[in-house]
Amino acid sequence: MSPRFPRNMWTYERALALIKRKSPLPPLSLLTVAALLPQDWEFRLSDRNAEPTNEADWDWADIVLISAMSVQKTDCLALIREAKRRGKRVAVGGPYPTTLPDEVAAVGPDYLVLDEGELTIPSFVAALQRGDATGRFHAGGQFADLTQSPIPRFDLVDLSLYDSLSVQFSRGCPFQCEFCDVTAIYGRRARPKTPAQVLRELDRLVELGWNRHVFIVDDNFVGNRAKTRELLKELKPWMKRQRYPFFLETEASVDLASDEELLELMADCNFHGVFLGVETPDQASLNAAHKMQNTRLSLDTAVQKITQAGMRVMGGFIIGFDGEQAGAGERIREFVERNSIPTILFGMLQALPHTPLWHRLEQAGRLRGEDSRLNQETLMNFVPTRPIEEIAREYADTTWQLYDPRKFLDRTYRHFLMMGPPRWQPSERIPIEHGWTDIRALLTMCWRQGVIRRTRWKWWHHLISLGRRNPRLVSQYICTAAHIEHFLWYRKQMRKEINALLANAGMTPPSRQLKHSVDPLAA
Repeated sequence: MSPRFPRNMWTYERALALIKRKSPLPPLSLLTVAALLPQDWEFRLSDRNAEPTNEADWDWADIVLISAMSVQKTDCLALIREAKRRGKRVAVGGPYPTTLPDEVAAVGPDYLVLDEGELTIPSFVAALQRGDATGRFHAGGQFADLTQSPIPRFDLVDLSLYDSLSVQFSRGCPFQCEFCDVTAIYGRRARPKTPAQVLRELDRLVELGWNRHVFIVDDNFVGNRAKTRELLKELKPWMKRQRYPFFLETEASVDLASDEELLELMADCNFHGVFLGVETPDQASLNAAHKMQNTRLSLDTAVQKITQAGMRVMGGFIIGFDGEQAGAGERIREFVERNSIPTILFGMLQALPHTPLWHRLEQAGRLRGEDSRLNQETLMNFVPTRPIEEIAREYADTTWQLYDPRKFLDRTYRHFLMMGPPRWQPSERIPIEHGWTDIRALLTMCWRQGVIRRTRWKWWHHLISLGRRNPRLVSQYICTAAHIEHFLWYRKQMRKEINALLANAGMTPPSRQLKHSVDPLAA
């Protein structure tokens, strides 16, 4: 089972509804777990982000396996309780129980399968075969050799529910960002699969008939540049042989921009987008957070170089660093507008368990407790160096302005003008049912953004202008423009939540500071 994520900026429900999809991605962790378990077992995948768990699934299961990240904490604990109420055996793994095993154990699962499954699932299976009623399985500080990891059980996925599928090339990251839990869980060495492994996984997706987006979910796709280069050099001819069946996206550090060869190879391999952890344009905050890879070249230059290589940039930003000066939100907004970044993941800094930041704040007595939901609509879980009320106001105001629908359309249009035409020649045939779904989605967007909203003139101008100047990017532009359907909802939800939290704490809600930026389009 995959517990529900809180509805937030990246869940995209309202945009996905246009194309009748339920969730951005299936849970790759559980598909990998299924491949690591005995293959004479029977499996059912229950992803509660796509569909509710039904009674038939509960009745069918002999044992319930749950994988959860920290942000899924609330539903994860509820699922454990419900499974135990129904008399089911429960095994739990993933980043959340790995970092806070005692918290999860207190709810009463039978088995905690911690760390990386390639190392601990064999011990778990052996315990089941012995008849052990309980168990806690650790990797003892070891990290898995991913060259031994099997092809995930993609066949368990209902492809109609998802916008993208995912594969993984490597785990781990060489950098030491103070707030990031990647190195605490997966180590500082990027451990890759072989190119042949990745191509076999992609072959499997082709066999299953997948022909949309594939997200390479590495913590840092260029964490081991030499191995990434090897993969891309084999992926390029594979893509050509397969007639470019997927649009690829991934996550990378901004120093990708300094490697011209990698940028060229990624463009040739049909990478359409890359998520960058920009965090902040404030150099002092980057230094304080040990985000040194972001200080070695101009962030503006990095974003522009990656965009001009033909990849849509998605930017991650954080507010609330120690020593941060007032106006950080406005500086982030100016950076985003200056570099025409369409899609932004923006949040207040949280101290994730057992990160260097968490340990430093714990030692200083600044943690506010571990019970925070740690998502984008919560206050910070530690005492910052400037007033939390000020940070929350800036966060709410900046989010509201970034997703003003007219500014969003303008940024998206400028971004796609910066990109060159794609280098690949698509030849796959889109299934008829997908084609009609996409046509209905386009008509809905034309009605909402091109007729009933005040964006109408921008919508038609940008669409027609891009069609004339770079026609092969029009479909990507439309897909990105559709995100505003979700972001309009999100910014209202976010402001409501932040208002309530500040009011409960006896602070001035940010909405009183936002009267100047209320947009009738979001009503």
